[in-house]
Amino acid sequence: MNLQEFFQSTSGQIVLILIILALFASIILSNKNKKLTAKEISVSSLLVALSTVLSYIVLFNAPYGGSVTLVSMLPIILAGYFFNIRIGLIVGISVGLLNLLLNPYIVHPVQLLLDYPLAFGALSLGSIFRESGKYSIFACVWVGILGRFFCSFLSGVIFFASYTPEGWNTLLYSGVYNASYMVAEGAIITIVLLVPSLRTSLEKIKNAC
Repeated sequence: MNLQEFFQSTSGQIVLILIILALFASIILSNKNKKLTAKEISVSSLLVALSTVLSYIVLFNAPYGGSVTLVSMLPIILAGYFFNIRIGLIVGISVGLLNLLLNPYIVHPVQLLLDYPLAFGALSLGSIFRESGKYSIFACVWVGILGRFFCSFLSGVIFFASYTPEGWNTLLYSGVYNASYMVAEGAIITIVLLVPSLRTSLEKIKNAC
């Protein structure tokens, strides 16, 4: 049985669920001096669920993987924006593992890591700019997307070079291919966040957290 078949099997899905639960438990307990609060755990769980649901509202499917969804990356970015990069990583990696559980496409163990937990976890990297000013949310969005893009770009170059069209450089093709859907969704997220009342509401939630 290969990895693709394993993660589509009942036993593989049970393993993934246990990994997700273990991930939450290990990160929650990893810092005894700063345990997650009930609010952090409940909001994080809600954001994981929201991102997963939004990922099923697909606006465009790229031919070899990847899609433009109805802002499914935003809840992961907001986890880091509301709290910190630690919680953003919890949410991002959990969403990545849920994507692996629900729609696996695996050719190699390293590709699995790059395209699922690492790529979605990287969306939280922008949280380092969460306190950088009035428009910090936009930095959080685009730095996070850049982090996910880098993971998918590496996966494309290393594991999917055979899909490169004749006459294209593999590096260029992987860059253009992955940017095509990530930039599109990033633009949609940016347009949504240009609504002042929404940004104000998100800022209030961040301050309350």
